[in-house]
Amino acid sequence: MTTGRAAGVGAAAEAPPAGASAGGRPLIITEDPLLLDDLLRLCAAAGAEPHVLHGAPGPGGAAVEAEAGPAEGGADSAASPTGFNGTAVGWESAPLVLVGDDAARRVRGAPRRTGVFLVGRDLDDPLVWQRAVEIGAEEVLRLPDAEGRLVDRIADVVEGAGRPALAVGVIGGSGGAGASTLACALAVRAARAGERTMLIDGDPLGGGMDVLLGGEGAEGLRWPDFAASRGRVGAGALEESLPELHDLRVLSWDRGDRVVVPPAAVRSVVAAARRRGGVVVVDLPRRVDEAVAEVLAQLDLVLMVVPGELRSVAAAGRVAAGVRMVARDVRVVVRGRCPGGLDPEAVAGLLGAPLAGEVPVEVGLPGRVAEGEPPGAQARGSLARFCDGFWQRALGAAQGVPA
Repeated sequence: MTTGRAAGVGAAAEAPPAGASAGGRPLIITEDPLLLDDLLRLCAAAGAEPHVLHGAPGPGGAAVEAEAGPAEGGADSAASPTGFNGTAVGWESAPLVLVGDDAARRVRGAPRRTGVFLVGRDLDDPLVWQRAVEIGAEEVLRLPDAEGRLVDRIADVVEGAGRPALAVGVIGGSGGAGASTLACALAVRAARAGERTMLIDGDPLGGGMDVLLGGEGAEGLRWPDFAASRGRVGAGALEESLPELHDLRVLSWDRGDRVVVPPAAVRSVVAAARRRGGVVVVDLPRRVDEAVAEVLAQLDLVLMVVPGELRSVAAAGRVAAGVRMVARDVRVVVRGRCPGGLDPEAVAGLLGAPLAGEVPVEVGLPGRVAEGEPPGAQARGSLARFCDGFWQRALGAAQGVPA
């Protein structure tokens, strides 16, 4: 076991400590030069420049500080012979503290706080959990096995990880249901409401979400550029690399030969999009393969678009069965009504899913899209009204505000 939570220690391991500022610098405390080299390497991989306290035992066993980065606490904040006084180099203000197992004795007297990790290499040390509890460590991380976990935590500090984005997927219950149109409109309306918005095209066989937004020629990366991605994708780097259209970022497919993006790369990209906060909208294909399952697992909500007629509902039932195997919350959006067709409540009832609402067919929309106007741009249109109402409810619920 290379990682774990120390018994009796605060459980908020995923939350930054109170008062931590976004993009802060982690603090490293160790007397082991080899461990220090490893931690500096991992910080570099995460794009972080840490503060470092690297001391060697002095006369009488006291730690002699040799601070190797800009100090927040000043040079007079040295540890005492009996322990760490908690003021050196921002112990309380650093967003993340990495304590070498060799230096645990030095921080025993420091004030308790979140965001402290005990890091070492000895897998067989029976006293490691005792030391973790003594210093208030949230986790014990053993290198090299826990390197990926540690890089993720350091990178979260660099990126100022806060509330993750509200991630919504849109999938068609049948062919031609209008899922891509709704996904695009949701993203446009969120952006126009001032939300930090990213639209992700999850269907490699679709026409491209950038086309719907009238930006197929816009500069920026597309999905094939991420096919060779390994490990973590930086949230800020992802955002800056994508085309910006209508005040939102778009990750779409290009019009070249089809390139298979591995599921692990898909997972990393969607996770990065969520870490940037705001809103993420994903246009999903109807076929749930391994890559689509990676996306579904990270979504807060999936909207299934279903025309209000029996044949479409039958097709949607098969799609819903696959989606429910992974997604935690699936709801139905009824798109238009056919003469003599089913009403929205009946459609949702047949599919055994909550009704998210009804979107009437919007007259003239195809022509406006062909002229370069994205779906949802008409504030008084039925599509925009549905999207505005949806975000009001969904974002309010995410923030704990009654709808």
